[in-house]
Amino acid sequence: MLSAMWLLPYMILGGIAEALISVAQNEFFYSDQLPNSLSSVATTLSGLGMAAASLVSSWIVTATCRSWITEDIDEGHLDYYYWLMAALSLLNVVYFVWCSNSYDQNSPPSPDLLVSTCRGKHQRYIGKVKHAVFHTQKTGRKRVIVSTEQNVVASLDLRHGEIFWRHVLGTKDAIDGVDIALGKYVITLSSEGSTLRAWNLPDGQMVWETSLHSAQQSKSLLSVPINLKVDKDYPILVFGGGYLHAVSAVDGELIWKKDFTAEGFEVQRVLQTPGSSIVYVLGFIKSSEAVVYQIDSKSGEVVAEKSVVFPGGFSGEISSVSSDKVVVLDSTRSILVTIGFLDGDISFQQTRISDLVEDSGKAEILSPLLTNILAVKVNKRTVFVRVGGEGKLEVVDSLSDETAMSDSLPVADEQEAFASVHHEGSKIHLMVKLVDDLETVLLRESIQMDQHRGRVHKVFINNYIKTDRSNGFRALIVMEDHSLLLLQQGAIVWSREEGLASVTDVTIAELPVEKDGVSVAKVEHTLLDWLQGHVLKLKGTLLLASPEDVAAIQEMRMKSSGRSKLTRDHNGFRKLIIALTRAGKLFALHTGDGRIVWSMLLNSPNKFCERPSGISLYQWQVPHHHAMDENPSVLVVGRCGSDSSAPGVLSFVDVYTGKEISSSDIGHSVVQVMPLPYTDSTEQRLHLIADTNGHVHLYPKTSEALTIFQREFQNVYWYTVEADDGIIRGHAMKSSCSGETADEYCFTTRELWTVVFPSESEKIISTLTRKPNEVVHTQAKVNTDQDLLYKYVSRNLLFVATVSPKGAGEIGSVTPEESALVVYLIDTITGRILHRLSHQGCQGPVHAVFSENWVVYHYFNLRAHKYEVTVVEIYDQSRAENKNVWKLVLGKHNLTAPISSYSRTEVLTKSQSYFFAQSVKSIAVTSTAKGITSKQLLIGTIGDQILALDKRFVDPRRTLNPSQAEKEEGIIPLTDSLPIIPQAYVTHSLKVEGLRGIITAPAKLESTTHVFAYGVDLFYTRLAPSKTYDSLTDDFSYALLLITIVALVAAIYITWVLSEKKELSEKWR
Repeated sequence: MLSAMWLLPYMILGGIAEALISVAQNEFFYSDQLPNSLSSVATTLSGLGMAAASLVSSWIVTATCRSWITEDIDEGHLDYYYWLMAALSLLNVVYFVWCSNSYDQNSPPSPDLLVSTCRGKHQRYIGKVKHAVFHTQKTGRKRVIVSTEQNVVASLDLRHGEIFWRHVLGTKDAIDGVDIALGKYVITLSSEGSTLRAWNLPDGQMVWETSLHSAQQSKSLLSVPINLKVDKDYPILVFGGGYLHAVSAVDGELIWKKDFTAEGFEVQRVLQTPGSSIVYVLGFIKSSEAVVYQIDSKSGEVVAEKSVVFPGGFSGEISSVSSDKVVVLDSTRSILVTIGFLDGDISFQQTRISDLVEDSGKAEILSPLLTNILAVKVNKRTVFVRVGGEGKLEVVDSLSDETAMSDSLPVADEQEAFASVHHEGSKIHLMVKLVDDLETVLLRESIQMDQHRGRVHKVFINNYIKTDRSNGFRALIVMEDHSLLLLQQGAIVWSREEGLASVTDVTIAELPVEKDGVSVAKVEHTLLDWLQGHVLKLKGTLLLASPEDVAAIQEMRMKSSGRSKLTRDHNGFRKLIIALTRAGKLFALHTGDGRIVWSMLLNSPNKFCERPSGISLYQWQVPHHHAMDENPSVLVVGRCGSDSSAPGVLSFVDVYTGKEISSSDIGHSVVQVMPLPYTDSTEQRLHLIADTNGHVHLYPKTSEALTIFQREFQNVYWYTVEADDGIIRGHAMKSSCSGETADEYCFTTRELWTVVFPSESEKIISTLTRKPNEVVHTQAKVNTDQDLLYKYVSRNLLFVATVSPKGAGEIGSVTPEESALVVYLIDTITGRILHRLSHQGCQGPVHAVFSENWVVYHYFNLRAHKYEVTVVEIYDQSRAENKNVWKLVLGKHNLTAPISSYSRTEVLTKSQSYFFAQSVKSIAVTSTAKGITSKQLLIGTIGDQILALDKRFVDPRRTLNPSQAEKEEGIIPLTDSLPIIPQAYVTHSLKVEGLRGIITAPAKLESTTHVFAYGVDLFYTRLAPSKTYDSLTDDFSYALLLITIVALVAAIYITWVLSEKKELSEKWR
């Protein structure tokens, strides 16, 4: 007799296994090992598998094992049934082992996972090129080595313009010169001649770095010998800081140095004669005495020294025209002085500009280095002057002022050639001429050029040998908009929009609504693509996709995603990023794929102003759905000059087309631009522009705008910050301007209040206000003890940070006792200081972000030798009595009463400080459409990455031991430092080199915010601080969901049929 208790171990093991597998499955389904779009589907499939298993079990019992399982156990074969279960379990174990061995937890993520988590777009730039050296030897890749105004040294592919390698140096490490030594090292001189580096030419790895002695500020010069011999007889010569250094190109060892600081000698040129060890060092003493040193480059000994006083004095740069002659202008800039120094003797020969050019004015020597030829700019023309054997000057050619020229380079038969580029309409003309014979043109090409690139600023040329053994030339040109182009054989080989490396201002604009209808053919095509795409995705999900299928999945997903459409989507993911660059060029970037939709170089309407400076960008017209007939536009404000009193220039640009709607010379200066919270019937925002005379001017100059402004005349306030004088002033409107030149849109102002910071103890280093378009979801905050705090939310709140004058320098330049950081919260309507907080022993720089009723700022603590972050939250105590439910129900509250800054509201502030392990370049905060989603701080670190930090970490209410109620509220236990979580870097492993700013903008989807960071590089991503709780992911498998539903319906139907048959058979028994 067999006991039924033998089934007990089987049941216990089965129950434990069932419990463990369910938990493990659920954890796996919602882990980072599975795509987000498959998590819920996998859970459903698990339940479907259980249902299918029950059906299979029922089928086995009813169909296969009818004779094994009988009412009389002695007549059946129950053991056969359990042997069958054991065999099926064994097969399941074998299948499980095979799956577990095939799964690799450390394998790269699936394509679905990459798409859903890595949405960031990163664009690399180098900036405006100022030096370029070609390397086109037969061995190795052809490249050009460049250095830029953004302190970047880079190697570019000559074929496609791609970056082989680059290094972004520090902001104070400006590159003074670049060259190639020994055919394998890139030599850079930076930091005002105090740092010399060698980089490996193929991969950009640093070979050596040498710090050179510097005693004073002076011109920096780099001279690399044209010699491939590897020994110390041919050193690199560097002048900087008053010293001439000779450095070995092999290992960077300092061979010798010569001190020129005692003589007050200003070195202008260091000349080396090929094949000779003698170096000529030319310069001035007090701009009136010319001095020439002959120095042995091997030992550093002075072979000869000669000086001659020139009574008229010198002005400007020296232009070296040969190995024994230079030319310089006299102090009046009307005489060219040829200085000869053959055999150590110095001779002067003077030639008046008027003898060379009629009706001449003041002259300027241009920078191109041409053998025996001098380029001089006179009367807005470029004049080529040949220097004869005895220093005699002769004009040989002249070009228009729009001409850019290159240095000369050797060509065949010991001749030298140079390139000149000039504009003519929409074309540029490139010519290469022989230096000795300007009538001989080696190359003449005309290239169609985009007018929005401006004029040619620099040109660098390189020659190569064609298949017919003749000389060919390629030209690398730098345009006015900072773009870089390579010209060859009459065409643009490649171009780089390097103006985007110097973005100064950014705004976000909506794309147009899609109005056109959709054809039937388009619908059918889209439906076919949809079905094919989901079938392929299903194969990928079931691990049945081939590599070709995976590639097709990626291509189809990009094609069908619609990310690159030029119309807005219902989630607000597709937008235009309008970026303004230092060159005065506007770019519209698409958030979907990062491409440039349009670009436009701003022109000045004033013929006396070539390009406006001091440019800033503002949203001018933002039509809503009821006014979609008008395209949105932006306002660009600039000055026609560098001085603050220079007349202003306004440009209005269509956001959709990139065309300039209009531009005008407004006739008054621009000190401050104030967008007002009022719009006219066409959604044009009213702006006030303040000038240096204390007047403000209203724009747009329309009668409707004037009527709106006069209605709100008494409610317009603003403030000005005079950081150098330590003064903040508040202003209001007074009356209309009077005078002959005044119009009805000009108004006078009155000063309301003044906050003066004592200059001996405080210096303003930072000011900040809230974003004008920020949305605050709720004005109340409920604490764990059911206490209600009302946020002090005001657009008129100003954050000000001051520091002791001694503490305004570099970090660590003062002692803790000498420096103190003080922050203020000031109401800009009344000038009332709502809060003051002092940090003794701290100094800047201060980086801050202001949102809702809180401000977070970053600074350095000298006492702790650490960076700190402080948060200040401010609450309105005048509404503290609005906590009684009956008062709220009966309407006996002041929540709807208007708030006035003159009511002197009592406020409550809470603050807390934390250590932060890194230096900061910029701080921003996420913004969403309704302000419901929790906020994250976006911190641009010194490593040029962006860290996302939950606002809860900088909550001033954090305590060491939070109560259970505080834990439920989400308050984190207090620690002295803020965490830096590697997974919280928004940029992942990428860097935004030279990071300068972070811009955020809300999407229509409440969970999502747009993040755009700019520096030398550009970076864009979408961020969901509280996860995408309000939408499905883009790659959600609708086909798999549909198949699952169909399978469940089919299983229900089959189960019903089998149940009916079983019930019928039971009745017939």
